[in-house]
Amino acid sequence: MLLKNGRIIENGNLVQKDVLISGDKIAKIEKDIKNVNVKMFDLNGKLVIPGAVDVHVHLREPGFSEKETYLTGTSAAVKGGVTTLMAMPNTNPVPDSKDVLLMIHEKYVSQALAKVFLYGAVTMGQKGKSLANFREMKPYIKALTDDGICISDLGLLKEAMYEAKKEDLIICSHAEAKEYGLGAESEVRAVERELNLVAETGCKYHFCHLSTSEAVDLVRLSKTSKLDVTCEVAPHHIFLCQNNMQYNPNFKMSPALRSHGDMRRTLQGLISGVIDMLATDHAPHTEKEKSLPMDKAPNGVIGLETLIPLAYTGLVRTGKLTFEKMMDVLTFNAAKRFNLPHGKVEVGGLADLAVLDIDALHVYTYDEILSKGKNSPFIGTEMFGMNKLTTLNGNVVFNEI
Repeated sequence: MLLKNGRIIENGNLVQKDVLISGDKIAKIEKDIKNVNVKMFDLNGKLVIPGAVDVHVHLREPGFSEKETYLTGTSAAVKGGVTTLMAMPNTNPVPDSKDVLLMIHEKYVSQALAKVFLYGAVTMGQKGKSLANFREMKPYIKALTDDGICISDLGLLKEAMYEAKKEDLIICSHAEAKEYGLGAESEVRAVERELNLVAETGCKYHFCHLSTSEAVDLVRLSKTSKLDVTCEVAPHHIFLCQNNMQYNPNFKMSPALRSHGDMRRTLQGLISGVIDMLATDHAPHTEKEKSLPMDKAPNGVIGLETLIPLAYTGLVRTGKLTFEKMMDVLTFNAAKRFNLPHGKVEVGGLADLAVLDIDALHVYTYDEILSKGKNSPFIGTEMFGMNKLTTLNGNVVFNEI
């Protein structure tokens, strides 16, 4: 396959190059590749980047296929240029054993259009009462989490950290201690107490979707202290705040949208490198559920189709991040932390690629959404950098060229 007349990032600059793909790797990158008998795509100046790696996705299967399936969720992923993702364990049954994990791999992962890796639950049934068998699950998972349930039994969490350390597994935390309410304090207190346990146990730890300036400051201090801690932020927490709520359930998620100051300082955390990666927390729900009154509608928004264009429009075009830094927070940092496959635009690099139209302004619409869930707070938003072509292992899995 030949990607003709595209652009790549080279030494910080946009340069026009052709990209020749052979098998699952990039075979050649040159100014003008000729005389090759392969399928050709004329990119007309579009930008070739590594596909994004999203470590926080709810694919809903097994158990909740009315909200999303592996096929619909990964269709949305490859449309958005996301080539590798990690599936959260809030399913029915919960992946808390080897048998359930094997079933999910055999029945669901095989249907995916992108590369999907699994989380295992920290506690049995995500009930926070007893630990799952980490050693048994390890061959089938990339990390551990109880997802949206903050483990409030700190003795059990400490035991989990020691067990995870034995197996060299990362625990990922949805840090919201409900005993402190549903506001910003619940996140700050949870991060604070969990970091104290990380310092004691030496466990590898990752905080999901941080949303408050105080939590970001705590993680900054933990990194200064050389704790093995990383964290992510969701696009909606750096581009939206409470002022955007509109009392629309498509703006309702957990953690909730925070103050304008939290939004700005969380964004600064990403820019400064305290926050390691962007992750969507893609959480599809049915239209019936999201049509309920604000107090009854479930938490969660979708994000796979808008991750890259939001990052490009809001971070690169505004001068907040370089192209290279954007690729770090979209792809390389997450892949390195969780040992995941990823593309690389270089000779010999894996051809898991996205092709962005960085010159055309696009209005994101309800009708174009491929996810079963249509609950995006960014419907109607103008963005540059929509993905137009996705390759996975050198094969086209999405094409709008």
